[in-house]
Amino acid sequence: MDLTILYRGPLASCDYDCPYCPFAKRRDSGDQLRADRAALERFAGWAARPGEDRLSVLFTPWGEGLTRSWYRRTLVELSRLPHLRRVAIQTNLSCRTGWLADADPAKLALWCTYHPGQTPYDRFLTKAHELTALGIRFSVGVVGLGDHLEQARRLRAELPAHVYLWVNAADGHRYTDEEAARWTELDPLFPYSRDPHRSAGLPCRTGESVISVDGEGTVRRCHFVPAELGNLYDGSYRRALAPRACPLAVCDCHIGYVHLETLPLYDVFAGGVLERIPAGPLPPRAPAALPAVVPARP
Repeated sequence: MDLTILYRGPLASCDYDCPYCPFAKRRDSGDQLRADRAALERFAGWAARPGEDRLSVLFTPWGEGLTRSWYRRTLVELSRLPHLRRVAIQTNLSCRTGWLADADPAKLALWCTYHPGQTPYDRFLTKAHELTALGIRFSVGVVGLGDHLEQARRLRAELPAHVYLWVNAADGHRYTDEEAARWTELDPLFPYSRDPHRSAGLPCRTGESVISVDGEGTVRRCHFVPAELGNLYDGSYRRALAPRACPLAVCDCHIGYVHLETLPLYDVFAGGVLERIPAGPLPPRAPAALPAVVPARP
């Protein structure tokens, strides 16, 4: 089968201090970093063994992974494996980019977030152009806060035309139609992020062809449902894989709702679900009404 794994180990430290992030400027101790490295190496060893599945892996660390050598090395090594379809990571792109020359650009991809105020604009843009020169697939996004809008517009104008610029709705922020229209001009898919999606009882690929794995190898259907399905390393999770409905009232994170079968996002992002890259040119506007959406809390 084709199995997608969302891996999140114990790493929680980041080199940025974004005010909207609970892990801003958190520092892991030496012991915590060693534990994260050991957990990642164990996972990479498991993923490297040929098995019955074709794997796709998205690393979603709470902190910034690419400032750590073990994440860079793991991404390169996994990209070279024949049974790995895609390996990607969420990153603030603060790391150097030269190491990517050793990876297979057909398989490795980056989901990059630009954080105004945390890094000089020109430095981030230069690194984006370096990724293009290296032939690395990547998307770029921003959090949809009002003081980010002009920087986001500049970024859209100066990024290569083929690079998708996405906008994440700010957590807890309720957008007026006028505000939403401004963000939708930049990202035609912003309406999918604007409000949480009703998900209770709806079919979702998580728990069947998509799983979440933590540093201990504990398998859950996704990052947002705490119920355990088994363990990756003893294989006990496999008997739990099955079609299942979402047990939560709403899903408000892209890495969750992208897998809802009631949304068309597997078609929109065909071939680029993990790195958030659409399959082709986007329409000028996404559908005005999304029936699976509920208003955000004020």
